Amino acid sequence: MRENLNQTPSQVILWGGFGQAKLVRPVIELQGGKIIAVFDDNPKTPPPFEEVPMYHGWDEFISWVEGKDCSALGFCLGINSKGRRRLELHEKLTQTGLTPVTAVHPSAVIAKDAVIGDGSQIMAGTIIGPEVEIGRQCIVNAKASVDHECVIGDGVEISPGATLCGMIRVGENAIISAGATVLPVVKIGADATVGAGAVVNKDVAPGTTVVGVPAKELSKNKRINSIANKEA
Repeated sequence: MRENLNQTPSQVILWGGFGQAKLVRPVIELQGGKIIAVFDDNPKTPPPFEEVPMYHGWDEFISWVEGKDCSALGFCLGINSKGRRRLELHEKLTQTGLTPVTAVHPSAVIAKDAVIGDGSQIMAGTIIGPEVEIGRQCIVNAKASVDHECVIGDGVEISPGATLCGMIRVGENAIISAGATVLPVVKIGADATVGAGAVVNKDVAPGTTVVGVPAKELSKNKRINSIANKEA
């Protein structure tokens, strides 16, 4: 179930040049990988590391990878708040022959029967409980807790300090923001957002944003602005 945690290629590219890339790089290095290039969708993104070359966009990636042994290369996606984009890149890079790196910080506590999907990132101080299933290209950030029998869909992001109690279902590309608490047996729909510090005690519909204690859905105008900011 957890064989992918020990399959880090010696050479790895990062896609995404901001904060998450800086957080995940040392984890990859602890797993024996070396970052040899950084790519980003935004041509204005500056290099995050002085000693690592930076490239922009898919065309530059294709030029860079030409002639290389793709089977010997890994990739990690340091892109926050854009699960759909992480999954899109996961498919494209995998089809090119690169291996998705599943990055797990050594301080994370993970139950033996937990399942961690390919390309996911489990950061410092996280706790992953028994019978948890985490999909592909998820980010579980520092000191987040995912309790027993939770099922986390592909592309989900769980921000620092968030708590998911037992038997929760989280749909694809949802975001659980920093410090939020989701109570047992609740379902979070695909593409939904739980605001920072919210306490969720009932199901959240797909594509909606909830905030507050107890969590309530944003008004329509606020929700449209939230979605626009999320996709920017």
